[in-house]
Amino acid sequence: MPDDFVLALDQGTTSSRSMLFGQDGQTVAVAQREFRQHFPRPGWVEHDPEEIWSSQSATIADVLTRASISPDQVAAVGITNQRETTLLWERRTGRPLAPAIVWQDRRTAELCARLRSDGVEPQVAERTGLLLDPYFSGTKLAWLLDQVPDARARAADGELAFGTVDSWLVWKLTGGQKHITDLTNASRTLLVNVVTGDWDDAMLELFGVPRPCLPAIVPSSSSSATRSVPVAHIAGGQAPITGIAGDQQAALFGQACFTPGMAKNTYGTGCFLLLNTGKQPVWSKHRLLTTIAWQRDHERRYAIEGAVFVAGAVVQWLRDGLGLIERAAEVEALAASVSDHGGVTFVPAFTGLGSPHWDAHARGTIIGLTRGTTAAHIARAALEAIAFQSAELISAMQADTGQRLLELRVDGGAAANDLLMQIQADLLGVPVVRPAMIETTALGAAYLAGLATGFWRSEQELADNWRVGRRFEPAISSDEAASRMSQWSRAVARSRAWTES
Repeated sequence: MPDDFVLALDQGTTSSRSMLFGQDGQTVAVAQREFRQHFPRPGWVEHDPEEIWSSQSATIADVLTRASISPDQVAAVGITNQRETTLLWERRTGRPLAPAIVWQDRRTAELCARLRSDGVEPQVAERTGLLLDPYFSGTKLAWLLDQVPDARARAADGELAFGTVDSWLVWKLTGGQKHITDLTNASRTLLVNVVTGDWDDAMLELFGVPRPCLPAIVPSSSSSATRSVPVAHIAGGQAPITGIAGDQQAALFGQACFTPGMAKNTYGTGCFLLLNTGKQPVWSKHRLLTTIAWQRDHERRYAIEGAVFVAGAVVQWLRDGLGLIERAAEVEALAASVSDHGGVTFVPAFTGLGSPHWDAHARGTIIGLTRGTTAAHIARAALEAIAFQSAELISAMQADTGQRLLELRVDGGAAANDLLMQIQADLLGVPVVRPAMIETTALGAAYLAGLATGFWRSEQELADNWRVGRRFEPAISSDEAASRMSQWSRAVARSRAWTES
């Protein structure tokens, strides 16, 4: 099918993109639109569901125009999305009943604390692979059902639809004909049993979620031979939606981490490190997450995951909050203008701390300031903070699996920062490998969709497409790395429980 393409819709936290890929896995065209972030109260983060859709829809038309192709040349559509962001809408009208509650939102911290004090977290972890944290969709949905008038009763009557962003996009793309979610997104809700792959009655009861409002769960990649494939209406044409995955699982797939023990780290708004654990779930003893990596028809793969809430967002804050830089790309030169951090350690816990701390009450801390501290020292400490947080995750993963990581594949916007990647390799003590194609989130969605239609034949073909862009080797001793990590731990301790009453 030399004239056909796969369309990937990449709906992220700050922008929506559409990308077209050819059979060689290379990008044919890209269109992107940013949308607004809303912060109505401290710790609250919201999006306008209609703006999510309008920005995504606009990029579909844009990318087809830029590539000069018609909709009938789209062989398949893949969707990848910001995970855990929670929406609730009316089935009859498609009208959202509230703003989307973004994954970064902390409004349900007290609910999580109360449930934790009730002693239910071990049961939650055993069933879902997750921990009690505002990050996940279940507590967000429970909040909406409590706060929106008559929502719980209407949800029980089947009048309302809950969904993460993938569900919302499929609903809009199909004109309200399909209410589905894929297994990777569903596994991030606190409502799915990670072993059975179905909605868990005990979790639905715990959070007070009526089953009639839930979407049907489908594989991440599935052909028409195994189920009825949704048809997307795009720019006056139609194409099958055959691939769906949450952004981090899509990136794992796009990085061709098909073998157990392979890992990738995505440096985006947050930082998300996933390690393929194969056909069986691995239960973390170090407060990491057990999650579903993907399911192709009936074949399921698992991963262990660590989540850092603030990574690239700290660079945005240096730009927008402090005005230290005008463009995010300038941070590397500013940080490189000094030889070290000048004694400054920066813990960017703006929305709490994720793995392995899970402290919703932690807040951002900059420590070690002196009269000699400059903007460059703060910028360098900010980049180091991203690498420190990821190094914590690798340490926990190695302890959980008993295996030493041989290399770390990296992607995402901040992975283009050479200084950050070198700092990361130094702290990990293993090579950091950046592929030639760093937009692997959209690529993973395209691969999942294309495999289902025969556009690509096998995972091996996809692995053969993967190419090294640059390899960063560790340049400091393990003792020096351990010393730096120890100082980081001291700073983290000072950021913990700051807003706790």
